Amino acid sequence: MISRNSLKEEIRRSLIHNPVTALLGPRQCGKTTLARQIGDESEATFFDMQDPEVAAAFRNPKLVLAPLEGLIILDEAQLVPALYPVLRVLVDDDRRTRKNRRFLLLGSAAPELVTGISESLAGRIHLIPMQGFRLDETGTETLKRLWSRGGFPDSFLAPDDPQSLSWRKDFVETFLLRDLPQYGVRIPATELRRLWMMCAHLHGKLLNVSELGHSLNRSRTAIANHLDILEDSFVIRRLQPWFENIGKRQRKSPKIYLRDSGVLHALLGIPDDAALSLHPSVGASWEGFVLEQILAHLRPDQAFFWQTQSGAELDLLAITDGKRIGFEMKLSESPRTTKSMRIAMQDLHLDHLYVLHPGELRFALDDHITALPAREIPSL
Repeated sequence: MISRNSLKEEIRRSLIHNPVTALLGPRQCGKTTLARQIGDESEATFFDMQDPEVAAAFRNPKLVLAPLEGLIILDEAQLVPALYPVLRVLVDDDRRTRKNRRFLLLGSAAPELVTGISESLAGRIHLIPMQGFRLDETGTETLKRLWSRGGFPDSFLAPDDPQSLSWRKDFVETFLLRDLPQYGVRIPATELRRLWMMCAHLHGKLLNVSELGHSLNRSRTAIANHLDILEDSFVIRRLQPWFENIGKRQRKSPKIYLRDSGVLHALLGIPDDAALSLHPSVGASWEGFVLEQILAHLRPDQAFFWQTQSGAELDLLAITDGKRIGFEMKLSESPRTTKSMRIAMQDLHLDHLYVLHPGELRFALDDHITALPAREIPSL
C-alpha cells in the first residue's frame, strides 16, 4: 500500500472548511480507496452510485440524505445529476441549523461534463484534482517505473511489465465501452478510440482540430466536442498558449498531451522502459510525464506553454504566487543553456527557469536558470 498522505491532509482540511468537497479524477486512480480510508477515521456513511440498489434509493436523494449526520461519501456522484440541487438545499439548511454535516463527492468526470453541478453548488463546494500516483508518493527512486507504467495504481503496482501493460489496455477499452456511456456520452467507442490514438501520436505537439477532423472524416465542431469529452474525463490535457504583446508572432493553438504516460505508452504499443528508450516519441513522452508531475506538485494558479513562429519556445510557464516560473524538459543528463531559453527569460520576464532532466545532479546553467533532476520535482 502506497501512502497518499498529502492528498489525505488536503481532503481533511477541505472537509473542515467546506460543506461539500469533490475529489475529481479519472477512473481507477485511487479515489475510492483514499475516501474509504478517510471515512474509516470518522465513521462516515458511504454510498456507491454504481450499486443498483443505491441508485434506486437515490431516485429521491433528499429522503436518503436528510436524516444523516457526520461525513457522507458519495462515490461516482456524477451518475446522479439530481443530487446536486438537493445538496444545495441540505447545505443551506445545515448553515441555518448549525448542523455539522459534510459531503465528500467522488467523481470521474469534470464539473463541465455534469449538468448543473457548477450552478447548483457554487460557493458551497471545493474541488480537489487527483490523478494517479505522484513522485512524492511512490518515492524518487521509482521515477523510471512511474514514467514507463504511469501512475494508475493497478498499473504501477503490477508484478511485471506485461501485466501492467495488459491492465492499461483493458483500462482503455473499459473507459470507452462502459465508463463514457455511463456519463451519457453516445459517441461510438471506435470513433473515440481512433481520436484518442491520434492524440497519442500528437502528444506534445500543437493541436490542429481541422486536420484531425479531416483525418477522421468528421467536422471541426464534432472533433472539438469529442476532445472536450476526453479532457473532461481527465485523460487528455490541452495546454493553452501564453499570449503577450512582445512584438513577436506567437503560436495560438494549444498543445495536446495524454495525462498518464502509461496509457500513452499502451496506445503507442510501447511495452516497457527498454522499448521506450528506443521509441521515436521518447522525448515527447518525457516532456508530458514531467509536465504532469510539475503541475500535480506545484498546483500553479495558471499554466501555459509559449512558442513563437521564429522558433523560441518554453515547454511550461507556471504562474504561482505572482511569480513566473519557466520549465524546459530535456532528456539529456547534461542539458545546456540555449538561445531559446535566454529569449524566454527576457521576453516573458521569468523569475526563474528550471531545466528538468533525468540525471542526478542539480547545477546552475546561467543566472536564474537551473538544471534540476526530475526526481527533485517534489521539492518545488
